[in-house]
Amino acid sequence: MKGKRSGKGIVASILLALVLAGIYYYVTLPAINIHNQGFWVFLIGIPVVVLLLISVRQGAVNKRRLKEQKSFKIGIAVIGALVLFLTVGTVLSSPVINAKKYKALISAEERDFSEDIQQIQFDQIPLLDRASAVILGERKMGSMVDMVSQFEVSDLYSQINYQGTPVRVTPLVYASTVKWLTNQKNGIPAYMMIDMASQDTTLVKLAQPIRYSESEYLNRNIYRHLRFRYPTYMFDQISFEIDDEGTPYWVCPVQKYTIGLFGGQTIGRVVLCNAQTGETEDYAIEDCPQWVDRAYPADLLLELYNYHGRLVNGYFNSIFGQKGCLKTTEGYNYIAMEDDVWVYTGITSVNSDQSNVGFVLMNQRTMETRYYAIPGAEEFSAMRSAEGQVQNLGYEAAFPLLLNIGGEPTYILALKDEAGLVKKYAMVNIQKYQNVAIGDTVSECQENYQKLLKSNGISTSVSEESLAVTGTIERIAQSVIDGNSHFYLLLSGREEIFEVQVTDFVEIVRYKEGDSITLTYIEGDPLCTVTGIE
Repeated sequence: MKGKRSGKGIVASILLALVLAGIYYYVTLPAINIHNQGFWVFLIGIPVVVLLLISVRQGAVNKRRLKEQKSFKIGIAVIGALVLFLTVGTVLSSPVINAKKYKALISAEERDFSEDIQQIQFDQIPLLDRASAVILGERKMGSMVDMVSQFEVSDLYSQINYQGTPVRVTPLVYASTVKWLTNQKNGIPAYMMIDMASQDTTLVKLAQPIRYSESEYLNRNIYRHLRFRYPTYMFDQISFEIDDEGTPYWVCPVQKYTIGLFGGQTIGRVVLCNAQTGETEDYAIEDCPQWVDRAYPADLLLELYNYHGRLVNGYFNSIFGQKGCLKTTEGYNYIAMEDDVWVYTGITSVNSDQSNVGFVLMNQRTMETRYYAIPGAEEFSAMRSAEGQVQNLGYEAAFPLLLNIGGEPTYILALKDEAGLVKKYAMVNIQKYQNVAIGDTVSECQENYQKLLKSNGISTSVSEESLAVTGTIERIAQSVIDGNSHFYLLLSGREEIFEVQVTDFVEIVRYKEGDSITLTYIEGDPLCTVTGIE
């Protein structure tokens, strides 16, 4: 009888452990995959719970007899084997014994800066950072009186390239559990879009609501929805994006391990989930649609490049001698280029000597990596230099981008006030970072920067970029900026607006509408900076 009771107790303990395991699985959603360390922890946890339940039922009566039971010994052996397997798998997958393989996870092609990085239109430069985007999103949400009591703005703020414009998009979320209970039947009605160049903020209301999101609690939770459809997939950071028609999607990269059981993580597949209907599409990474911008998370790309830079001469050299070791700088930014989003960051030595040896651009859709050997000041030195120019105003510099301005590698960055809003812009020469130009607009900043280059004899390509036009003045207007008069001209048959500073070309005051004029200018969109009047 005791044996039967003991057998029933073991069966009951196993069943209870399986019920608890089911609850744990529903809450934590581990991938059923041998490459997932969380899955091994889940497997180890099941026999541990079974033994604990058996101990509670029988251990108090006779601990010695419990340890002699065959089932208890088998449980201990299973736990030990799983722990040993997990430990050995982790060691064999580590960079310590796979340095060459880790270094080869990403390859960086050295490219020519002047050929690749052409001057781009200012409406394509994402000068706002994420913190400023969050402030703009919250302000916009606060003005929506019909929604603000029920919904909040998610903190995702994915940066994408939408119809040639750099924007950040993020969905709304339920404001609380109670608000979820009262609104989940109708779903989430809108998402936020912020233009990272112009700062325009739009709440995009949807004809069909978002029903699958991070803020759902049950089966419509996006992570649970994905797990039940793809139980073996190990998902990396998912992002919220919109396609070319503005339809909201969840872009869900699937991890791929290439070194041992747990090492060499890259991205092997991408699952696209329609946030409105829950329908999914599964793509190999090389077949990912063109409109997708964030298949490779930025943190993963930086990690892969750091393996590439640090392990150049083996693992132990990366710890001790550090000969030839490079790393990415502490910050990064994004730039829209070639209809994709690229992660930008500087490359410096591991000794952190406050200078860069170059920089990289990494494509978030394809993992293509381009290296540019441009030595100069690292980004934080440039940020401090720009802040020094406006120290009386107390503005804070955002992390910069490296662009081609007047043929010169140049940091361009936004300067923000205490409220986090962009007030001015700065351009800093990467090789002579004491040369800083400030402007209230990007166009004005560029104009001041090119004058600075010319006066310091740094650039000879500014004049070569000037164009010429002759036409009749259709309209002329005047404005005063920082105490200086600016004239704005429209010429018949031309869409451009030509800006003339009176301090440079005082003769402009003699012209009126209907007069013929010949201008040399630096092309803009649509504002062009006049560099000469004939």
